[in-house]
Amino acid sequence: MFKQIAPLSAIISLRFFGLFIVLPTISIYVMSMPGANTTIVGLVIGGYAITQMIFQIPFGAISDKIGRKPTITIGLIIFAIGSIVSGVATQTDTLIIGRFLQGAGAIGAVVTAMITDLVVEEKRTKAMAIMGGMIAASFALAMVLGPIIGASYGISSLFYLTAFLSILSIVLLYTVVPNAPKMIHNYQEKAKILPLIFDKNLVKMNLTNMLQKALMTFIFMISPIVLIQSYGWDKMDMIWVYLPAMVAGVFAMAPASIIAEKRGRYKEVLIIGVLLFGVAFFMLGFFNTVEYFIASIILFFIGFNMHEPIMQSVAVKFTKTYQKGLSLGIFNSFGYFGTFTGGVAGGYLYDRFGLDSLSLMIVGLTLLWLVMLFFLTNPKKLQTIYIEKTKIDKQNLDRLNYSTMYVEDWYENETEGIIVVKFYDDKADEQTIIKAVTL
Repeated sequence: MFKQIAPLSAIISLRFFGLFIVLPTISIYVMSMPGANTTIVGLVIGGYAITQMIFQIPFGAISDKIGRKPTITIGLIIFAIGSIVSGVATQTDTLIIGRFLQGAGAIGAVVTAMITDLVVEEKRTKAMAIMGGMIAASFALAMVLGPIIGASYGISSLFYLTAFLSILSIVLLYTVVPNAPKMIHNYQEKAKILPLIFDKNLVKMNLTNMLQKALMTFIFMISPIVLIQSYGWDKMDMIWVYLPAMVAGVFAMAPASIIAEKRGRYKEVLIIGVLLFGVAFFMLGFFNTVEYFIASIILFFIGFNMHEPIMQSVAVKFTKTYQKGLSLGIFNSFGYFGTFTGGVAGGYLYDRFGLDSLSLMIVGLTLLWLVMLFFLTNPKKLQTIYIEKTKIDKQNLDRLNYSTMYVEDWYENETEGIIVVKFYDDKADEQTIIKAVTL
């Protein structure tokens, strides 16, 4: 499985690496351009997210028609063009266009779909964990290398490096990644958008994703500006903020994931993360020293890395299998919107109110956020069994819908020839379910 998943995970990680690597220093780069202000900085940082939000669904639909590899190739070419446009930009409007183009190459959902195509049902959770781990690693690496390369060779070099990595990804796609079979599933129902939008737990998770991404973008926008303009740091010195922040965040990631996934304490981990956000911004608002500023950045990334590995997992646990694709599309769209608004609105509000007042506003927002998460329901743990269709008595499949079976979800995977059943293992017995539907 790893040989199939690693190249695809590398491709999507390289794309994210290209988006992440400019974040630590791009604020100062933009501020050096004629007519720039922090609102423009926010638009440059978060602009890619709005086009990514717009194009992710069309790219998914196109991939169903012309295939995964051609669609991924188109997205990577668009991303490379956007990177080159950003690299040659000397005016903010050209840079904004380049960032919008980068976001338009929205291949994330297509790569996820291709991984689903390549991996058998029971190994997909592990496959997604591998992809998530590689993306997290690319984020940490980008935070360390971005300030070093940017300070040594200029910010433009980061965009050119990103374009090169996009071309390298296309080579990997056609030399290492196998062609995927088309998977066919037969679900009992079709996903409808309104129940997902108004589900009380999904509303909380979607808003959490939006707020978390908004704060992340804002932190990346203001950190270089404050450290360089207010505290006299050099661009090369930025690594001494992001390196300890990333190390602390990585160390927080594993215990947070274990507490959430193994013990089912998802809500508690999310609440602790938001508490850390609140403390970080409280320190930004009340303590105007470089030591407290750095400490607040480290606290923020500890909270961020506690959230990041589990949020998508929590969101899909509130949906049935046939709803997951649409649900994740909505969830990711909220995140992209948060990235965009965190940059643009954050830049505007920073210009108008300054860091101290804006930080205290964000503290108030985190308090409301905590109240919302207090009413989040921890998702119940489900057990999954796979039954070969050749052993099934089709006339008995309706028994899976009986309330006494305690089955939450079931569907047919026609490509693999299995029935997938998800049930509450604290209320139902695996053998009872199997006996109820087999010949």
